[in-house]
Amino acid sequence: MGAGEPARCAAIIGTGLIGQGWAIVFARKGWDVRLYDVNAAMLAEAKGLIRQQLNELESHGLLTGADAIIERVHVAGSLPDALKGASYIQENSPEKLEIKRALFSELDAAAEPQAIIGSSTSSIPASEFTEHLPGRHRCLVAHPVNPPYLIPVVELCPAPWTSQEALDGARAVMLDIGQKPVLLKREIEGFVLNRLQGALLHEAFRLVSQGIASAEEIDATVKDGLGLRWSFMGPFETIDLNAPGGIADYCARYGGLYRSIGASQGECVAWEGALVDALSDERRSLLPTEDLARRRFWRDEKLMRLMRHKQDNGDDNG
Repeated sequence: MGAGEPARCAAIIGTGLIGQGWAIVFARKGWDVRLYDVNAAMLAEAKGLIRQQLNELESHGLLTGADAIIERVHVAGSLPDALKGASYIQENSPEKLEIKRALFSELDAAAEPQAIIGSSTSSIPASEFTEHLPGRHRCLVAHPVNPPYLIPVVELCPAPWTSQEALDGARAVMLDIGQKPVLLKREIEGFVLNRLQGALLHEAFRLVSQGIASAEEIDATVKDGLGLRWSFMGPFETIDLNAPGGIADYCARYGGLYRSIGASQGECVAWEGALVDALSDERRSLLPTEDLARRRFWRDEKLMRLMRHKQDNGDDNG
């Protein structure tokens, strides 16, 4: 920040895993962060957990100055204290409509007049918990991917009454803190990421239910096949490069095949009963329950290594 430039301050409301992740994202880019949670025990341990994650990131060379970064993270004694002076607010409450409606009423009443209020919700459109607010024009969904300090995409989804100024402001904030904002033109259930993930998951469940392949073989197809390209290209660029004449050529060559496949994918398989029992049995044979936590740490370390590689080599335009 230049001389005389006002301090950037973000309020993080809800200090679970997502809230902690947001705190890291803001603080490492020079923002002052204020944490608040109605759960006093969770709030009390949040800063220590953030410090642990910062140390891990520093050990992988993904940031420097963990000591200085954690000094920008402050625990607020009340919601008004957390909101005072904050130009951006990120809400991370449980995924329950009634909780979000009540909390957003408090946020809108106590926040600075020009503050933007984003929600980390992964499934509830902003229109369902902001319609009653006097300041509904400044509210929107800012849906991250867990953990946001390793996976930079943030889906910005406005309600019908979200102002263009608030949407532009949220996008500017996300760019300032090093995230990759994806702007949705209108509300849709699941936003973009979960709809794409859901389409793949539905087909994966269907293939298992039909006895085509095991869960392990389907996972291998993604991690050792599709996922290798998808770690640096999206689906449209993938097919654009997979035919001599680009995407139009690809569609001409394979459109009929995918129409035929799509016709067989109309009915969703229920994620319940014997199918889920069989999948759970297979997964637990590969990874016992007591090893789940260890494997999650393994996953995050892999993400750190991938992020470091992408930072070192550039990942936008090759």
